[in-house]
Amino acid sequence: MSESFDAVVVGAGPTGLACGIELQQRGLKAVLIEKGCVVNSLYHYPTNMTFFTTPELLEIGNLPMTSLNDKPNRAEALKYYRRVADHYHLEIRQYERVDRIGGADQAFQVFTTDRRGCQQVYQARKIVLATGYYDVPNRLGVPGEELPKVLHYYQEAHPYYNHDVVVIGAKNSAAIAALELWWTGARVTLIHRGEKISDSVKYWIKPNIENRIKNGEIPAYFRSTVVEIQPDAVRVATPEGEISLRNDFVFALIGYQPDLEFLNSTGITLERETLRPRTNEKTLESERPGIYLAGVIVAGMHTNEIFIENGRFHGQLIAQSIAANLFG
Repeated sequence: MSESFDAVVVGAGPTGLACGIELQQRGLKAVLIEKGCVVNSLYHYPTNMTFFTTPELLEIGNLPMTSLNDKPNRAEALKYYRRVADHYHLEIRQYERVDRIGGADQAFQVFTTDRRGCQQVYQARKIVLATGYYDVPNRLGVPGEELPKVLHYYQEAHPYYNHDVVVIGAKNSAAIAALELWWTGARVTLIHRGEKISDSVKYWIKPNIENRIKNGEIPAYFRSTVVEIQPDAVRVATPEGEISLRNDFVFALIGYQPDLEFLNSTGITLERETLRPRTNEKTLESERPGIYLAGVIVAGMHTNEIFIENGRFHGQLIAQSIAANLFG
């Protein structure tokens, strides 16, 4: 037996929640389907992470967000978005993966698999894709990347105490991981194909990681790449030649990307160079009628263009368009 909705929102991150709220406020029956937990990407952020923004810029649904400091942390953000979901009584199906979307505008079918392995089917007049990008890590493409010691997400340092850890990358995630791992007693080496720590690293993190490198506390190999990951070592190509580093764990923190395979499977057209989906700028409806895009996936591979701060407003554009289309 299937359920019918005016709109199915795929993804329950901040942008997906904002879409659900805006649809609900216009009298539309909507359900959010999330393959993980509510705001799943935020949950996978480092445990002690602090946002590089102020609380009011993370707010959705006109609910105020409070923080003990000028900038909220991960725990405060998770609590806030849970409160938003409760306040608006949003219908959210957690731990349910969308397998495919069939049908057409006004008569879509959304096929899913829930956490028990049961198949579900939803009837929907409109679809909103708010799937984000944090669930699809960029790959190194080297032998050994499939080893269980290779991790693409960093949450906390304690499990790696007194181990040899390689951190690949030089942006915020890599810098924070390297510092916290070193503070906790791991022997950390940083590897980056660029010339230096990225200029985009938060201003209170950048001098700290640079000083640790300058003092030799965190050895760093710039203009270098990993060529192979072995069970007990990592082979690295450096400007001075190839070296082998003793190693227990590897954090490959080289960025993330939207689930382009899923977008393609739903019939979304992507621009060849930027992989940016083609959408109506005023409504965010894609070239497949009835399917709307929200959040960072609108930017394609330019994931630094859209954040929670501006993606949260997509819900209003989309809900206005859907309501006008369905109600006239």
